[in-house]
Order: sequence, then structure tokens, then C-alpha cells
Amino acid sequence: MAKKTFKGRPLLSGNLEGKVLASKQPLNTTGSYLENLFGGRKDSAPCTDPNNKDFYKKDLGGAIICTTTTVGSSLGGAALMGVGSLGLGPKAMLFSQHVDSVSLAGLLMDDIWNGKRVITIDLLGDEFLEAVKSGDPVSIKEDGTVEVG
Repeated sequence: MAKKTFKGRPLLSGNLEGKVLASKQPLNTTGSYLENLFGGRKDSAPCTDPNNKDFYKKDLGGAIICTTTTVGSSLGGAALMGVGSLGLGPKAMLFSQHVDSVSLAGLLMDDIWNGKRVITIDLLGDEFLEAVKSGDPVSIKEDGTVEVG
């Protein structure tokens, strides 16, 4: 696979390399972390949203999540901060579209209050999600550059 480079807007910057977990469906933050938020699970973060076939039952803890955007309720930001405080948050969230403000607020609170940085880049474009597949290696740079492959 030839390497492809995408430039997005870094909201919480950082450098990271790893393999991704990708879906063309939005990530429902509240629905995806129900076992962690309400079931007391503290050993992993399996996605509990059956509507997202790409993520369902896969461990989101420590993942580099690639998706369109996040959806959910006003609890979505708290869900991200909550799994972060458990040490089960993602390492990075890469979005083809705008991240929603509620989720971004939770990621910012997790960074500021808990010292847990989840590298967050949005506006990578639809071509990004066409190019990236679960298991692909990525390299993330502080300036919002993401190299796939």
C-alpha cells in the first residue's frame, strides 16, 4: 500500500504511530462506553454500540479511532472523560468531519483535569476515511498531518 498523507486541524496535538480502528459511521460516545460507565468494567473498553458494526465489541481502549464524527447525547463528553480517567480512553481520535463540541469538551477536560491527552484531529476529509482501514498503520504529527500506510 502506498503511503497517503492527509492534513487536518489539530485540536489536541501530539505525535503518535500505531494501527487504527476505522469506521465510516459516527462514533456514539455514550452508547459505545456503556459497560465502562454503568457496568463497572475497568479492564477494557469494548464498544457496546450494536449500531456501529465496525466498532461493536472491539476494544476502544488505547485505540487510534478513525471515524466521521461523534454523536450521542450531552453525556458524550463525560463518557470520553470518564473512560479516560479509567485509563481506557483512546490514544487518538481522527475525524474526517468536524468533531462535535460536546465530545471535544470531554476530551479537553480529560486533558486538562486528568492529564490524559487524546490526540484529536478533525477535518481530515472524506478521502481520509476512504483510504484508511482497520489495522492500517498511521503516523500522526503535531501539525495535524496524518500519514496512512
